[in-house]
Amino acid sequence: MSRVVVKLGSSTLTGEDGKPDREFLRDLVGQIAGVRSEGHQVVLVSSGAIGAGLEVLGLASRPDDIPTLQAVASVGQARLIGTYAELFADRGLTVGQVLLTRQDTAHRQQYLNAIHTFERLLATGVVPVVNENDTTAVDEIRFGDNDTLAALVGIMVKADLVMLLTDIEGVYSSDPRLSEEACLLERVEEVTADMEAAAGGPGSALGSGGMATKIEAAKMLMKAGIPAIVCDGRRPGVLQDAVAGEPVGTLFAGAETGLRGRKLWIAYAKRPAGSITIDDGAREALCLRGKSLLPAGVVGIAGKFSAGDAVSIRDRAGEVVARGLTSLSSADLERVKGMNSADIARAYPELGGTEVVHRDCLVIM
Repeated sequence: MSRVVVKLGSSTLTGEDGKPDREFLRDLVGQIAGVRSEGHQVVLVSSGAIGAGLEVLGLASRPDDIPTLQAVASVGQARLIGTYAELFADRGLTVGQVLLTRQDTAHRQQYLNAIHTFERLLATGVVPVVNENDTTAVDEIRFGDNDTLAALVGIMVKADLVMLLTDIEGVYSSDPRLSEEACLLERVEEVTADMEAAAGGPGSALGSGGMATKIEAAKMLMKAGIPAIVCDGRRPGVLQDAVAGEPVGTLFAGAETGLRGRKLWIAYAKRPAGSITIDDGAREALCLRGKSLLPAGVVGIAGKFSAGDAVSIRDRAGEVVARGLTSLSSADLERVKGMNSADIARAYPELGGTEVVHRDCLVIM
């Protein structure tokens, strides 16, 4: 193992008073320094900007309005990165701040630019500290939670392991708050619907994630062939144990032949602008026979999109079976959906022979 992404959530890095727990952060930084001394590279994805901002500004609770929330995040991010810079400097290490939004990853060239930045930071011995850019992000360009961001960062840096540090031991077979029979899952080969249902809803008041977002992040990483661990971030020596292969929390095993390169970008980095519903025949052609999506198999369209946008492709039951880059706008597709190629060529010659999504731009989910 040579490259590890560590994600630290707000519920783990804050104390009972809701403020960043400096002593815990000092210990975590010490663990990261220890892992690095063994030859591994580490990327830290850290929440906590809003919590730190509340502390600096003397606010008792998280604001409700977006401008105030972004202002709090601005103040808090400065405090947070300053704290990390100081703690890592005590260990002889330098940090570099990387703030991202969906807008930074949705465009292919910007996505590649971010990858190049990560590579250069790691090559020069810097510890990248990553967070969502809450000072500018709005709903349309937000990741929404740092679990998703950590998974995407893991994909971007081709991590060997992604650790999602939380405030419970790991993922359970059912909700341990509701069932005495709930047991810790030590290894997961496939995420099931029951597991997703047991994950429940949002987490803490300060954080935007929860176990459900960790499950979704783990699914992304498994598809990319990257193992993920969900574990108690305050367990002593948890980073060293995990990197050494000791069992901690829940391990989600990565697929042996994961997606790579542009396909990963299509699947996860570029947010879908809309969705297309297909019939059973098209579903079989895409999923079992590796075909492109043709207008004849389309039965419904949702959202407004242009040619080149990413779209989700759903079956009649509503399940997302694929994602891809569409060759037709939603307006053009509305005109030709359900039609065969010959009829399209006669009625709309300018659209004749165009696939909705070519198989080279298609990822089966």
